[in-house]
This record gives sequence, structure tokens and C-alpha cells, in this order.
Amino acid sequence: MPTNSIKLHRVLRTTPEKIYRAFLDADAIAKWLPPNGFTGKVHLLEAKVGGAYKMSFTNFSTGHSHSFGGKYLELVPFERIRYTDAFDDPNLIGEMLTTISLKAVPCGAELNIVQEGIPETIPPEACYIGWQESLTLLAQLVEAEIPNS
Repeated sequence: MPTNSIKLHRVLRTTPEKIYRAFLDADAIAKWLPPNGFTGKVHLLEAKVGGAYKMSFTNFSTGHSHSFGGKYLELVPFERIRYTDAFDDPNLIGEMLTTISLKAVPCGAELNIVQEGIPETIPPEACYIGWQESLTLLAQLVEAEIPNS
């Protein structure tokens, strides 16, 4: 069965450490990963190689939810995260592989995302839209400079 792959690139005004943390902290993920119009809930997050995670997104307008999860394959602090993703929906078969690469650059942090094995029933353009919305929220979270109070 054919699958799709997508690649995304961003430079954010923050550190690789903050982005890395945002991908592995349950509260942070629930805040930034769900695309516009969705809420997110993290049911399980074991941020270690071999550890599992489980999450669901709920369409705020319809109340319809879909859940997904996977395992962490590689965690190189502040540099790389690789994990699998699979939907619980039997119509969205297959396992995806997502690789997050981080690098410090003079004006912040470079973020590269490669997602492979996207089920053929999901248009790659829809993935790009979802990720773009999520990455906008990620930037708002990690670029914020809030003084200690």
C-alpha cells in the first residue's frame, strides 16, 4: 500500500532545548500539537527510548475524536527525536515514522520534521496544513519570554 511523506522546516527564536522539551512534555504537547479547531489529551507519555505515548485529538465543533500512539525510537537530547505513530482507526492503517531534528543557529533554533508512512487516505496537503497550524502554536509557546514573577 503506497504511503506519503512530508518534510517541514522552521527557524524559531528559541533554543533547541526548549523545542526538545515541548515535544516531550505532556502538558506542552496538549497545548501546541492539536491543529486549529481541535483539543488534545495526552493519555500516556513515557519519554524514553522504547517508551510509549498515547494521545487523542477531539474536533471541537463536532466532538468527534481520533486517537493515536507509538513508541520513542531515538532521543538525543536537544538534537533529535524519532518516534512511531499509528492511528487507532482501522481505516488509517500503517505505522508512520516521525523524525525531529534540532540545531542551534545564530538567531535561534532550526527545526526539521520528516514524517514518513502517512496512510494513503490522508492527503499530504492536509498533513502540511495540520503541521503548519501546530508549528505556529509551538512557536508561540517556545518563543515566549516571560520574566519570573
